[in-house]
Amino acid sequence: MAQSITAMRAEIVEAGRRLWSRGYVAAHDGNISARIDARRVLITPTGVSKGFMKPADLIVVDLEGKPLSGTRKPSSELSLHLAIYRERPDAGSVCHAHPPIATGFAVAGLPLDACILPEVVIALGSIPIIPYGTPGTAELYAPLLERLKEHDAFLLANHGAVTVGADIYNAYYKMETLEHFAQISLTARQIGRVRVLSETEAESLYALRERFGVTVTARGKARKR
Repeated sequence: MAQSITAMRAEIVEAGRRLWSRGYVAAHDGNISARIDARRVLITPTGVSKGFMKPADLIVVDLEGKPLSGTRKPSSELSLHLAIYRERPDAGSVCHAHPPIATGFAVAGLPLDACILPEVVIALGSIPIIPYGTPGTAELYAPLLERLKEHDAFLLANHGAVTVGADIYNAYYKMETLEHFAQISLTARQIGRVRVLSETEAESLYALRERFGVTVTARGKARKR
């Protein structure tokens, strides 16, 4: 049975609260959306803290961005979300935030593409950096679309991160995984040594994806050297 819009509103509000409480967004930053059906998307509003949203704040739009219900203005990154849904029929939700350490890697121009942690390899594969584009414009999402069929998580150069999931919590949890990976990667770099898994070790992890129920497949493989 398809999830009700009421339930989706509640989940987006909760995911937004978690983003804010973990410090993945500040002020009015970030946006979350979910695909309602083949023609409608539910998305967070602009100008509202993700930690203090209410279900009624969310807006329903069609795949062209036309508002269908709601009194607020949709997120300025609406075009990014809609472009992803048009390109990825399997995508049920999109999460965009600015987790500090992962965003630090994005600002430094360092992708999170090394094959280091089993959980990350299984859940996300590799996390590429998308070249900088002006927020709210096609410059932001056009380069991302070129990598969308191979990845579920992206660093946006000098901006933040985007994750794509089968549903709202799946997309949110991928954002948690991305930031956790960035924290561990930074710690290992500070200690002075990063052990990258061998090709044989990595391939065995990719083979586990189906067993662990990776519903939106991250096909881009992590760097094994």
